[in-house]
Amino acid sequence: MSMSETRGAAAPFSASFPIRSIEDVRRLEQTPLAEALTVRSTYEIFRNAAAAFDDKTALTFLRSGDPADEPIRWSYARLFAGIHQTANALHRLGVGPEDAVAILLPGCLEYHLALWGGAAAGIAQPLNPLLTDEKLASLMTAGRAKVLIAWGADDDGGMWSKAMRLRSQVPTLTTVLRVAPHDERPGSAGELPAGVADFAALRAAEPDDHLASGRDIAPEDIAAYFHTGGTTGAPKLARHSHGAQVFTAFASIQMTGQGPQDITINGYPLFHVAGVLPASLASLSAGVEVIIPTTTLLRNRQVMANYWKLVEKHRPTSLSAVPTVLAALANVPLDGADISSIRYCRTGAAVLPPELAARFERLFGLHVHESLGMTEMAGISTITPPGVIGPPGCVGLRLPWSQIRIVALDAHGNAGDRELPRGEQGMVLFKSPNLFSGFVDPADTAKAFTADGWLATGDLGWIDAQERLNLSGRSKDLIIRSGHNIDPKTIEDALGAHPAVQLCAAVGAPDAYAGELPVAFATLVPGATASEAELLAFTAARVDEAPAKPRSVVVIEHMPMTNVGKIFKPDLRALAARHVAEALVEEAWADLDLPGAARPRVQTEGEKALTVTIDAAATGPAVQALRARLQDALGRLPLKVQVLVQ
Repeated sequence: MSMSETRGAAAPFSASFPIRSIEDVRRLEQTPLAEALTVRSTYEIFRNAAAAFDDKTALTFLRSGDPADEPIRWSYARLFAGIHQTANALHRLGVGPEDAVAILLPGCLEYHLALWGGAAAGIAQPLNPLLTDEKLASLMTAGRAKVLIAWGADDDGGMWSKAMRLRSQVPTLTTVLRVAPHDERPGSAGELPAGVADFAALRAAEPDDHLASGRDIAPEDIAAYFHTGGTTGAPKLARHSHGAQVFTAFASIQMTGQGPQDITINGYPLFHVAGVLPASLASLSAGVEVIIPTTTLLRNRQVMANYWKLVEKHRPTSLSAVPTVLAALANVPLDGADISSIRYCRTGAAVLPPELAARFERLFGLHVHESLGMTEMAGISTITPPGVIGPPGCVGLRLPWSQIRIVALDAHGNAGDRELPRGEQGMVLFKSPNLFSGFVDPADTAKAFTADGWLATGDLGWIDAQERLNLSGRSKDLIIRSGHNIDPKTIEDALGAHPAVQLCAAVGAPDAYAGELPVAFATLVPGATASEAELLAFTAARVDEAPAKPRSVVVIEHMPMTNVGKIFKPDLRALAARHVAEALVEEAWADLDLPGAARPRVQTEGEKALTVTIDAAATGPAVQALRARLQDALGRLPLKVQVLVQ
């Protein structure tokens, strides 16, 4: 029996008193953190919750988006027993405190066994299943993953096929554990190949009331590796300690006041910190019932179409989703559904557009409370508590026992040395007990912190008179026009106020003279119509600063998204670059006579490079003149450009 077990169960997390202001946060801080928080690991969180809540429902899995379907429910006692069995099975497979357990699963009950059992035996490594084989193998190799727990079907993202291919691509991998889909008939999977075992069968052979390893988990032990940056370039592995994750859960409960009377729908992916830590670990640390809305979560069209009916059926007390999901929900009519159980509505991951906030309150009577979270701070940095009403962009109060600063940007758009007074916008810096333990690669860690040890978030914001943090965007998303910094949120707020606009984003388009010029992209509300000229005029009239008035507004069918529902601006910057290049190509093409030749093709390679290909069927001086002209015109852009004749 481990020292964690011999200490005995303590009380689950609960709020000391309602938080409504920074004075309340300071009141919490009058008790030293070492006295206020004695839980040392995520394992102890589940031990304490199981002792307190026993047969109370911890997890509810919706088989489908049909409100009439009966879900699968797991109690706190069953969840903790499964965590023991999973940790013990992994220990028997040779997993130790420094070995990673990779997780390739959709939304499912077993995800929580893999996360928390994996952290009790070794280091849990949740993976985005939509990444390529190459990136998944790179992440697992960097984490030295010994075991992979994978979904035993290809119904969502081809997970099982990926798992089978990864076996030969990750040198440290010894075993794959197959998780059977919840509706699979027993025995239908057939015989598994060597090195592959059935997850449920392996667990069933293990004790469910203690850790066979006898491990005493220390707060500084690494609980998980979370990847960040996986959609652009090389992903980085952030190291989360048990202490950091425990603090996230504890501070979240202090700030939100959630407890055993609450129910929440967690539609965030469980490979992402938002879904794992503030939405799951914090909830389960305090006796909240967490609903998993099918394996595909809020990507499930039936779930989205029936969302308000599911609320009426399951009576959640809180709603949490990224702004793009809230925008989609705003198009789903209540149709008489009773949603009065919802007392707290939250969002994060991206700045909430003011018009969307107003629309949500108008349609559903729900004020959307914003928070800020990031992988480098174990999922949460600031929270707007229930009852605190802030303007759009206000992400609330700092966590207790944490610190926040706003500093001016240097000439390269990075965090500078000069601290700014309240009300002035700059880069947001943090120090906090839930800061991550650095990246696996020390070089990445060095870039994340200032010279004096503050986390440089890359977020732009200011502190208001009530000491709440207000965000405007990301430093890397600033549009720099002739050295003038343009906040894209100014344009997005103006364009987003048009009643036909569903989602919008502003980015910099490359320009030979100014470096960048502001342009905007928009999707329309289903059934609505608006011309690009109308949207441009509407936006320009509402942007006071002349340099910030967009040069164009382009209506697109689908907004590019990350896998966690954020608007993916690198794709929009690449699209803007292509539009600029195509206009220059069209101008040059119109001036030259090239009979029988196809118009040159423009292809972007990310947001910073493009290739123009001239049809080799056209020959002679005209082609060479075209190539020279394009090389000259495109070469002036702040991009890497190739002009080829093929």
